[in-house]
Amino acid sequence: MNQLDDFDIQILKRLETDGRMAYSAIAAELGVSNTMVHQRVNRLTEQGILTGIKPVLNEKQLGYDWGAFTGLTLEKDHDSNRIIEELKKIPEITECYYITGGYTLYLKIIAKDHAHMRDVLYSKIDNIPGIAKTDSIIELGCAFKRNVIL
Repeated sequence: MNQLDDFDIQILKRLETDGRMAYSAIAAELGVSNTMVHQRVNRLTEQGILTGIKPVLNEKQLGYDWGAFTGLTLEKDHDSNRIIEELKKIPEITECYYITGGYTLYLKIIAKDHAHMRDVLYSKIDNIPGIAKTDSIIELGCAFKRNVIL
């Protein structure tokens, strides 16, 4: 496990609040050099702790009013890598997890409306060879979403 010191945590907290925050502003707030912040961010990236800085999109504002969590039962679990590669080609699938229990994979799907969701489920996902069954739960809204608290 990678060890984080207080400076690493403070840098990550500031980037969590505003991923576009200038390193010079972070350095000024922490009372350290700009170079130190650059080095720390580079190290955190190399260690795989910081995997990128990207925008967080509001799906609802983009017209995606429907969300679903869908469990996939596969005909053969060892086909999961091939099936995952096919799922990656479907842009409406925003997350995919390996899970235990009655399903092999669990997906987060977004769609513009019920017809779009039906198309994703029946025309795209159900046509992938090796998927035996899907079971979806419609999402009614996100109460909160966050990164792990440091």
